[in-house]
Amino acid sequence: MIVIAIFIALLLDWLIGDPYSWPHPVKLIGNFIYACLKLENLKTKFPFLFGFFLWFSTVALTVSLTYGILWGASQLHPILYWGIWIYLAYTCLATRSLAFEALKVYKAIQSGSIEKARYQVGMIVGRETDQLSIPEICNATIETVAENASDGVIGPLFCLFLGGPVLAMGYKAINTLDSMVGYKTAKYRKIGFVSAKMDDLVNLIPARLTWFFMLASARILQLDFRNAIKIGWRDRYQHASPNSAFPESVVAGALGIQLGGAHVYHGELISKPTIGDPIRNVEADDILTSISMLYMTTTVSTFILSMIYFILVIY
Repeated sequence: MIVIAIFIALLLDWLIGDPYSWPHPVKLIGNFIYACLKLENLKTKFPFLFGFFLWFSTVALTVSLTYGILWGASQLHPILYWGIWIYLAYTCLATRSLAFEALKVYKAIQSGSIEKARYQVGMIVGRETDQLSIPEICNATIETVAENASDGVIGPLFCLFLGGPVLAMGYKAINTLDSMVGYKTAKYRKIGFVSAKMDDLVNLIPARLTWFFMLASARILQLDFRNAIKIGWRDRYQHASPNSAFPESVVAGALGIQLGGAHVYHGELISKPTIGDPIRNVEADDILTSISMLYMTTTVSTFILSMIYFILVIY
């Protein structure tokens, strides 16, 4: 039943995505973090300690509430339990919403409005976008699709197979913390230290699974598979994060472009190594190819994880 429930959740994600008006657990997690960040006195006096308790309270509350809701539903009726199980699993997945946001950037570029393209890419990246050129906008979008294929799709899928929505929601809480406070700027370096390090830890396995699944998708989509292997292996650690370059390096190699480099975050220039070789200039159509890789990677990962799950259950 678990595999069927995950398939249904994935199908819902592909068909519906994340409508802005719908209630979403990640929005609640974000609101909780935002409320905690208003505790200026604690944040200023004890930044590291505040960061730890911010991480612990957010994750503990998320996991406890998810478990409590599912347990309560199981006591009422199995249909209610599985309905909530599927809904929570569906909210953990972000394939369509990620593709949809990337597609909005592509359409803005195609319309000829660089200001609109900067605005759209600014909705999905943490860097400042008001001075980005069209190639830089394309790179930022492709990097986001590649990196979020891991923590927005493969990571949650892996957690759903391992521990259902309870583990997956805990994983999403850790990701949300990192996306909100896990920056290496002066403002967030101390309070976001624990969140950033824990995000690195929980993504060690998902990032490497994504690396493998993306290589498979590059082969299936008949992209530059040999270069994807070459760059994917050579540049897999070319990032401040121990995980982010794994999916980005495969995409850069498959497309024959160069990603990474220095970017401005919250008014501060952050240096980053480059990923891939500039075999050719990046184009807007590369955004569409990265979206195709995202969907194919999701398909491959779901199939392989399901097979592994069945083998483990049978034996």
